[in-house]
Amino acid sequence: MNEQKERTMVIGIIGENCSGKSTLANEIQRTIGAEVITGKDYLRMAKSESEATALFKEKLRSAINKENIIYIIADQEHIGFLPDGAVKVLVTADIDTIKERFKERMHGNLPAPVEQMLERKHGLFDSEAVDYRFDGVNGNAAALCRLLQDRIAV
Repeated sequence: MNEQKERTMVIGIIGENCSGKSTLANEIQRTIGAEVITGKDYLRMAKSESEATALFKEKLRSAINKENIIYIIADQEHIGFLPDGAVKVLVTADIDTIKERFKERMHGNLPAPVEQMLERKHGLFDSEAVDYRFDGVNGNAAALCRLLQDRIAV
């Protein structure tokens, strides 16, 4: 009898604000089952930022062989939190879509300084070495989920 065993993984969903990271993370979570951690949520793990960072990095490192975790990353410095063996997915969207989504988030108003900030940050992650690139506007989340399922099936 050949029993199939599943591996676990840490997945970093990387991208700009309003590129579609959370939507993709939710689809992956439904498909493979995973804890989703967003941005700086890890700061709740301890009273000091340095202690919380250390605890979070250890949680991610130990999760590689124990559980599925999806970490949604919008800040470049947080990519370094991902342990060796983590799967990196870059989510992209064109600047007009990002502006429109951000405007919706801000109840129909996109102040000029916010628009300028979005423009400055656009493409920030484009040169990042990743395992998968996902179009946050027209991408096929189900197809990416199947690829991830294939990675965890042994």
